[in-house]
Amino acid sequence: MTQSLEQIGLSLEELGRGLGLDYYPVQFEEVPPSFMMEIAVYGLPVRMPHWSFGVRYIYQLVQHRMGNSRLFEVVYPGNPGRAYLAKGNSIPENTLVIAHVLGHADFSKHNALFKRSQEEIGYKIVEQAASHAQRISSAIEEHGQERVEAVLDAALALEAHVDTFKGVRRERYGAGPAPAPAPCLGNEFSQRFQELPGEGPHSDASGARPVTLPPHPEHDLLWFIANYAPDLEGWERDIFLAVREESFYFYPVFACQIMNEGWACYWHARLLCEADFLPQQDYLDAIKTHSDVVRPHAAGNQVALAPNPYHLGFCMWEKIVEEQGIEKAFEIRANEDDFSFIRNYLTPELATELEMFEYVARKDGSIEVIGTEIDALRDAILASKYNFGAPVVAAENVDQDGTLHLVHDHGTDGRGLDLRRSERVLEYIHRVWRRNVSLHTVDLRGAERVLSMPA
Repeated sequence: MTQSLEQIGLSLEELGRGLGLDYYPVQFEEVPPSFMMEIAVYGLPVRMPHWSFGVRYIYQLVQHRMGNSRLFEVVYPGNPGRAYLAKGNSIPENTLVIAHVLGHADFSKHNALFKRSQEEIGYKIVEQAASHAQRISSAIEEHGQERVEAVLDAALALEAHVDTFKGVRRERYGAGPAPAPAPCLGNEFSQRFQELPGEGPHSDASGARPVTLPPHPEHDLLWFIANYAPDLEGWERDIFLAVREESFYFYPVFACQIMNEGWACYWHARLLCEADFLPQQDYLDAIKTHSDVVRPHAAGNQVALAPNPYHLGFCMWEKIVEEQGIEKAFEIRANEDDFSFIRNYLTPELATELEMFEYVARKDGSIEVIGTEIDALRDAILASKYNFGAPVVAAENVDQDGTLHLVHDHGTDGRGLDLRRSERVLEYIHRVWRRNVSLHTVDLRGAERVLSMPA
């Protein structure tokens, strides 16, 4: 960065702290726009190699060239935090970006979900992800690209299937007193199956371990496969646990997107307004960029029916500060996530003011407004955020021959599965489970289906 931009950054940090913001140090770095897009797609500056990130990169590139997206910054919470700014940005644009990042840094230091994630994983996720990538590169050298890619296919297909309530550091199912030796059932896996530990509360009066695995429906599929796949090798288990750890890092970003982006927008706007050290033209140019960021819908003739999280979050924080004061806003920032934030603070009055409504998109391309009732509107906004945006699927049982039974809780989801995609994921799981795998679900029309691999 140029000296003038560095000085602006230091002045903004001092101003932010004076207004009550509190954050770990942030390391800013200007990078080429192509690198910005790469780290946005991969999620981290250095991450495990996999073909799926290339697919995401192509999609992001197409969106960018169509004018549907522009990356001003990518920020990673931690101690210190890291922020990447595009070299193509003007000084006024990067002035706004620095102020925006300071809002993010305050949010991630104090929000309970972010704090728990960083305390469990560590405050240096960039370095940890680089370590994961290095270990996977070593695995490729030792075991070959094809074998490693098969494991990554399965792990990344399940990256949303973690149980954030159980935490990153989790023990295997608890064991009671050792049971009497079980008779050999004719194969090595069956013998090992009998010897698997179960959870203490499920043990019978004699203290013997239960034969049911898992002892309850298990939603953390990455953890379950890493710990209980019959023939998973150590290096394969490490890959599953590395993907799982990174999923725990990304969860707060996903679960607090509206709050977090809105908070950053509120503070970049406030800091710019109170930054009397900025030249007037730089201030006006930065405020124009702010207007582009928090607009309610796309530019030109495009119409975005899904809410812009920057706009919605910004308007909600403005209303909260106006009606309840900045101290209440700090309290909400610390204790809420998007689910409670939307349910508690998106009021009917604000929804009306923002002209928000619930709608359905018809196959012919037409849009039908179906209501403005506030609870239905909140549900529509939050629908895609439940369970990390993934279907609710649990490992329900492992037979003595090693067959894994997965069950899709379509009642909770309120939706069926795309069977073609589900079969592909099941194929990935089968490659690492190395026994039969079945999935009980419904199709998109609600008809019950059982998918099996091998079929």
